[in-house]
Amino acid sequence: MALMKTIVVVDDEYGLADVLASTFFDIGYTVHTAANGVQGLEVMAEHPPDLVILDFTMPLLDGAGVLTAMRGDPALSAVPVVLISAMPESVVGMRCSGYVAFLRKPFDFDAILGAVRGSLGESE
Repeated sequence: MALMKTIVVVDDEYGLADVLASTFFDIGYTVHTAANGVQGLEVMAEHPPDLVILDFTMPLLDGAGVLTAMRGDPALSAVPVVLISAMPESVVGMRCSGYVAFLRKPFDFDAILGAVRGSLGESE
């Protein structure tokens, strides 16, 4: 069981962000959501995350920009990021690095749960 770890979900697909947030909340995580990269960084400043689930393609500031900002911020530089995208990792990986796991949309819940638990060093 998670010990109230904080996850920030940054995704401009509201439905997906809400489903992820409610599902992770239901299994014991504290979850905050943001609809774009700029808002995501603001949420992370207010609610320091243990992990970030980050969409690659978003308005205002994309996943690559968020990762760059996080890695340059001492408070966020070590926070693990699970990157999600409809594009293949071969394309996404050319534009950004610094994430600990990648999932291609659509993904199933077991895949995202495994990536989150693995990134947080938690067992099943």
